[in-house]
Amino acid sequence: MITCAAPIAQYQSHKAEIDHAIARVLASGMYVLGPEVEALEADFAAYIGTRYAVGVANGTDALELALAALDIGPGDEVITVSHTAVATVAAILRSGAMPVLVDIDEDYFSIDPTALERSITPNTKAVIAVHIYGQPADLDAITEICSRHDVTLIEDVAQAHGSRYKGRRLGTFGTIACFSCYPTKNLGAIGDGGLVTTNDEALQQKISMMREYGSVSYTHLR
Repeated sequence: MITCAAPIAQYQSHKAEIDHAIARVLASGMYVLGPEVEALEADFAAYIGTRYAVGVANGTDALELALAALDIGPGDEVITVSHTAVATVAAILRSGAMPVLVDIDEDYFSIDPTALERSITPNTKAVIAVHIYGQPADLDAITEICSRHDVTLIEDVAQAHGSRYKGRRLGTFGTIACFSCYPTKNLGAIGDGGLVTTNDEALQQKISMMREYGSVSYTHLR
């Protein structure tokens, strides 16, 4: 079996720095959110090029929270590409909305804009464009279609942290973008994690509250 990810090697290459960071968190007694997460959110938003980033439990939660923050649920349709991880579709189903799967662009394996346009109905509330294998979807065509039909664009950037489309990093084109930090991803966690990026302050505040049962902040103190 061939693999492109080596979490143990990644850890060993930065072992001293990682061990020190873990020890710092353990000594602080703040095991949920706290200043370490706030620092990650600020750094990640600056790196991607958005106003906000919100740390969440994993990439699936990022998608679920994005849909919930946009008030998408039963009776709504969310279009996405048929060639994606199960988490993309699972998040739509858990929101109560109906996933609508469309075919791929055969050159890059991302959503085919022509198939996307054909699939839009009056019930379509959002499109989740998946940037797969580090490659961006055709964002010029997709953003134009979404704008013309008044449909919200969500980016699934789980496999493409740091990739660019015409000079802009992925995660800056949609109303919301969702990232996974599963250990084998470009930005892998020791365990699991995820991030949501947005330029919308109201959405940032809503997602920040929903990730912790409606609380603005929560920390586990010693």
